[in-house]
Amino acid sequence: MVELLTDTAVLATLRPRDAVRWMKEAAVAAHRGDLQAPARVAADIGAGALVVTAGHLDGSWYGYRAYDTFGLVAAEQVVVVHDAEAGRVHAVAIGAELGPRRTGAIGGAAADVLANPDASRLALIGAGTQAWTQLWAIDAVRDLAEVRVFARDQGHRAGFARRAREQLGLDCVAVTSAREAVDGADLVVCATPSRSPVIAYDWLSPGAYVATLGPKQTGRHEIGSDVLESADVVVTDSRAQALGYDPPSTVVGTRVEDHLHELGAVLDGAAAGRTSHDQVCLFYSVGLAGTEPYLLAKLTGLD
Repeated sequence: MVELLTDTAVLATLRPRDAVRWMKEAAVAAHRGDLQAPARVAADIGAGALVVTAGHLDGSWYGYRAYDTFGLVAAEQVVVVHDAEAGRVHAVAIGAELGPRRTGAIGGAAADVLANPDASRLALIGAGTQAWTQLWAIDAVRDLAEVRVFARDQGHRAGFARRAREQLGLDCVAVTSAREAVDGADLVVCATPSRSPVIAYDWLSPGAYVATLGPKQTGRHEIGSDVLESADVVVTDSRAQALGYDPPSTVVGTRVEDHLHELGAVLDGAAAGRTSHDQVCLFYSVGLAGTEPYLLAKLTGLD
């Protein structure tokens, strides 16, 4: 019998600490070659594209996620995982929760390994789904004393802050500018659709952890070259994806390209992450393929 998970089931069963732990496992498995995780592929189907990311955990399962770029309101995705021994479909997830929760959990894993252990002040630039799932995961790995959120829409940022207070019990306030959010923050998460930089390097405190979730291609990027090239450490979840964009990502042709470490290598001790308290560490999030079916396999007992 194929197990079917809806958004309701995902929200009822997926816990942030488990999600972060599983994404750490996935990143290490990809680094070691146990998880095959190629860059995403897209098929142009007229008004948009159908995008597929796939993965194969050796000896256990293979699967994929499919989503579209039509920009429709529902934005539902399909995640499918097969038993690798029999080839049968083991589980299917349909909805809009599993993908963002996986992205949030990867961000939580990155924050846990790259942010200072005593980091407690979080700035969020953006107040959408991606910002929410980053907060959901980071709250599981750091004791957050203060959260400040900025979004251009006053109602969105106020609603986000209220939700964080009510659902997560966090001291979260909406502020009126990105700079006000970033000032003095230990952790800075940019999760916007902006095509131009939303923060500047000179706003950052020594030792800050910064994550960029939004656009990162030539001509459209939410963080500028000042942040990218001044950061002491730059880590991504997938070099293949980071270097496989068309148009190219903002790391291509910079000094960062040859020093871009993968999260799995840092977690596995094969690459350096943060080595001092005052380093600025940047997580260049692009989406490690295979991690949605990894989560689905874990949630449905397929190891």
